[in-house]
Amino acid sequence: MNILVLNGSPKEKSDTMHLTHSFLQGLNEDGEHAITVIDVIKKQIRPCIGCFQCWQRGDGNCVLQDDQNEILAAYRAADVIIWSFPLYCYGMPSHLKAVLDRTIPLVQMRMVADGNRVRHETLVDFSKKKTIVISGCGFPAWEGNFDGLKQQCRVCFGNPTILCVPETPLLNTPEAAPLARPLLDKFRRAGQEFAMHSSLTPETVAALETPMMPGKDYIAALNERC
Repeated sequence: MNILVLNGSPKEKSDTMHLTHSFLQGLNEDGEHAITVIDVIKKQIRPCIGCFQCWQRGDGNCVLQDDQNEILAAYRAADVIIWSFPLYCYGMPSHLKAVLDRTIPLVQMRMVADGNRVRHETLVDFSKKKTIVISGCGFPAWEGNFDGLKQQCRVCFGNPTILCVPETPLLNTPEAAPLARPLLDKFRRAGQEFAMHSSLTPETVAALETPMMPGKDYIAALNERC
């Protein structure tokens, strides 16, 4: 199985990638899978210019000559695609959003009805691909912070596994290690579960999204460092 990780963090020590690495440890515990990690911030990805020449050509590639076609090739070859990134302004970081915008070559201009919405026909059989979204944020687990992102991912990816984790700066805080280790272990076990079933139970998702410490205590500790 080919696993593609699109790391959207701009930082070398990414809070969210701590979670993703633990998930991958469980997912590839037997070492049977090929894992490709692309650090998007290191790639040259221009914004989509809306020329739609990709639809005229229909070959699954973008006419812009940068690193996006490399990513599109990896995307087409992947069985599991993991979008790993921190929450920026309640959505994806801009450099990762550019990658998403420029997956347009993987669909066609022709539109089809799909339930209550309309979508473009695809050049790739996405039904055979599993998509996982792992996003961390610096907020405590208060309602609303991930709502916009979840809606976008559901529309863009169909039926992805979405993991939205609050308080992730604790993962790079040495004194918070006693809080971080149990969460990282949960992510490793979740990877094992996904390897067995190609999905996660609602109970597992809820456990992964449970904050590491009470929100009021987290805010107080964070504000002391300001």
